[in-house]
Amino acid sequence: MGSKERFHWQSHNVKQSGVDDMVLLPQISEDAIVGNLRKRFMDDYIFTYIGSVLISVNPFKQMPYFTDREIDLYQGAAQYENPPHIYALTDNMYRNMLIDCENQCVIISGESGAGKTVAAKYIMGYISKVSGGGQKVQHVKDIILQSNPLLEAFGNAKTVRNNNSSRFGKYFEIQFSRGGEPDGGKISNFLLEKSRVVMQNENERNFHIYYQLLEGASQEQRQNLGLMTPDYYYYLQSDTYKVDGTDDRSDFSETLNAMQVIGIPPNVQQLVLQLVAGILHLGNISFCEDGNYARVESVDLLAFPAYLLGIDSGRLQEKLTSRKMDSRWGGRSESIDVTLNVEQAAYTRDALAKGLYARLFDFLVEAINRAMQKPQEEYSIGVLDIYGFEIFQKNGFEQFCINFVNEKLQQIFIELTLKAEQEEYVQEGIRWTPIQYFNNKIVCDLIENKLSPPGIMSVLDDVCATMHATGGGADQTLLQKLQAAVGTHEHFNSWSSGFVIHHYAGKVSYDVNGFCERNRDVLFSDLIELMQTSEQAFLRMLFPEKLDVDKKGRPSTAGSKIKKQANDLVATLKRCTPHYIRCIKPNETKKPRDWEESRVKHQVEYLGLKENIRVRRAGFAYRRQFSKFLQRYAILTPETWPQWRGDERQGVQHLLRAVNMEPDQYQMGTTKVFVKNPESLFLLEEMRERKFDGFARTIQKAWRRHVAVRKYEEMREEASNILLNKKERRRNSINRNFVGDYLGLEERPELRQFLGKRERVDFADSVTKYDRRFKPIKRDLILTPKCVYMIGREKVKKGPEKGQVREVLKKKVEIQALRGVSLSTRQDDFFILQEDTADSFLESIFKTEFVSLLSKRFEEAARRALPLTFSDTLQFRVKKEGWGGGGTRSVTFSRGSGDVAVLKASGRSLTSLHGKEWLKEDLEGQPRTLPGQPLGLPEAWTAMGCPPRPEGGTYP
Repeated sequence: MGSKERFHWQSHNVKQSGVDDMVLLPQISEDAIVGNLRKRFMDDYIFTYIGSVLISVNPFKQMPYFTDREIDLYQGAAQYENPPHIYALTDNMYRNMLIDCENQCVIISGESGAGKTVAAKYIMGYISKVSGGGQKVQHVKDIILQSNPLLEAFGNAKTVRNNNSSRFGKYFEIQFSRGGEPDGGKISNFLLEKSRVVMQNENERNFHIYYQLLEGASQEQRQNLGLMTPDYYYYLQSDTYKVDGTDDRSDFSETLNAMQVIGIPPNVQQLVLQLVAGILHLGNISFCEDGNYARVESVDLLAFPAYLLGIDSGRLQEKLTSRKMDSRWGGRSESIDVTLNVEQAAYTRDALAKGLYARLFDFLVEAINRAMQKPQEEYSIGVLDIYGFEIFQKNGFEQFCINFVNEKLQQIFIELTLKAEQEEYVQEGIRWTPIQYFNNKIVCDLIENKLSPPGIMSVLDDVCATMHATGGGADQTLLQKLQAAVGTHEHFNSWSSGFVIHHYAGKVSYDVNGFCERNRDVLFSDLIELMQTSEQAFLRMLFPEKLDVDKKGRPSTAGSKIKKQANDLVATLKRCTPHYIRCIKPNETKKPRDWEESRVKHQVEYLGLKENIRVRRAGFAYRRQFSKFLQRYAILTPETWPQWRGDERQGVQHLLRAVNMEPDQYQMGTTKVFVKNPESLFLLEEMRERKFDGFARTIQKAWRRHVAVRKYEEMREEASNILLNKKERRRNSINRNFVGDYLGLEERPELRQFLGKRERVDFADSVTKYDRRFKPIKRDLILTPKCVYMIGREKVKKGPEKGQVREVLKKKVEIQALRGVSLSTRQDDFFILQEDTADSFLESIFKTEFVSLLSKRFEEAARRALPLTFSDTLQFRVKKEGWGGGGTRSVTFSRGSGDVAVLKASGRSLTSLHGKEWLKEDLEGQPRTLPGQPLGLPEAWTAMGCPPRPEGGTYP
């Protein structure tokens, strides 16, 4: 689709709602931004730009503009050509990856329920549609798309904020070949909310897979896995089992299909479901006090989880109520069994359930990676989908970790869109007025600093290193140490049972209860040993640890793992060219067209949209190193193409002056050129495309000419073979160009009207037809792949056009209806088309070309060779009407005297006498009347590709 068509679509089918790009807002304030977003949201436009940053507002309903039509519209289009859309951003990423040979990534940020996961799905879907490829590539695409329902089943859950909330972080890299085909991929997952397996808040659910299994399992599966209704299971304790708009039974089928596509064998699929059911049954094991120790309340409830996990129920009971601990005394080390109390036993059971589920989730991610892995990386597009900033009434360790990662992502956004941009202007010597913004590095340091002063995570790890029990006074010790270490920090406050952090998105109160326990994240060696005794190889594979190897140093904590993962992620993102989608949640009701002004304004403030607009307005839309700019746009001037040999800076200046770019639209830095407005860049791109288009046309023209020459050579060879040793031929009857259309049908609509709308013409010429009395009549003969047409002319006898001459279709014969073609063995131009009812006796100096093309088309249509007859006495049938009657006519060919051929008609026969001189003259090469040229002009001859006629001589 060309630019004109795109503009037509935009101007006629899309009404203007607010401004598409908020850089163009007349006023820059939070209220103006919110007002513009609201107007567009109410008009069903959920996407808006701030320069290259895409703002997406969750509509809480299915929108109509995610079809194949939109994919075609945005593919290869410049950003300004169409309304804002996630497809435009994705297409820009994909094209930049191929053009600049650089990896790309998109950071999707926003709070829980703002639509980040759906945005990631649309990105993957678009790339899958536009990137082509064969069977192997299609397999990778299928895995990319099917990984979504599988990971959502095991990693997503209903929360009070979002019915399909991602409870894990995912960085999905789609890997491409150099040709742009997706041929691999890799998922990095982190921050799985394991605590949800054993406990959920009110009005929330456990992970989707539990409800899918209970709702969608077959009768056989229900029996084998001991499945009951959801209220039977302690781990589904929140009493919220159904979700509006979610069909757990249908989703279960989709999950099983996804495992199939990814390549997980059916027996392993069954073991995965068995483990999910085993975790549910494990949660129903409860404990009661027996003295000061814990005892399993109902021993019968041990049997089924032990059976599903492939372990001994007695050993399971033992490991849940006691623990082996190492004791050092007098320089010697020995193991002793310690009996647990009820609280510790419940903690051990839950630790086992969380450990099993987390390892199962890691297995599924690894299975997806194995199915997509490729030996070497070439190009990639990374999609970061991580659950967003969370502020609940009660916020624990999980919210602390989630908000820390979001704080790090906000830091990237600030560094790359605000801080780095302004610093670059200073470094490059660009005239610039600095813009103030909040830099959240101070908050990141508060959380992750190692030394002087230590951050919250360092203090937490120190406290956990000295813990000997599950809980105790560790959490209060943590609070006291935090007050001592960071109590005076401007972004930190504490209260009796927790602390407050002033995040970029607002103040969040964290309850320290359970912080230390969840940070330790310890799965005791007793439980690992127990699972390694399972009779299921699949389960043993999930626990590969070698416990006999002495470990030195501190065990890693959940906080330290998350900090490392977050910093590794940031490093990965910084190695790519980043793109941003800022997702906004318009309400808490999850209903369409519901707009909570204060909620949206809060998000606009903490996302820093106002500062982003101000920097974009004051700054430059595009900057490029001189060398890369020249490399991309050198084609625009003959001095810079194919190579500029002088100073690169001067080359850029010459190029910009040559294309008449206004001086106020760009500035020259020390190493880069800065272009002010996107429109100026789009102009350069359009000029570049036109240049390449012109070159492409030249190449296509040369290639078509080359193909045509080869084709005509083949046609001449075929024609030569058809007549070889059967008919006398003049030299130039074969040794000339086969033009095909000698009538100029492109300029003759009066002739084209008789043909089909898209019917291709193989041959068209003005020929002589002889009737039953051997009277010559002019006809236009046209051959297409399906039919032979003969068109004549006659005067109009009635009506306003009376007396005028018009074209009339005299005959139309389907090619497969022909019975054959008859020719003489002499050097003449006659041939007879043998038809069902009456034959056509024709004369054409291009008969060789016509017969060879007709033979080819007949063979294609009738699946057999065209019958050709060669004789010096030919007969043709005529209709029984008028003078002369019907029946047959005969034509005899013989050699005579004189300079020209003579036709002698006698009754029902015709004699063609060929003169001696006539035999020397090459009539088949004689000039013909071409459109707009009178008969006999030398130009007509040369127009057919023949050499000029010698002065006073004859044609060769």
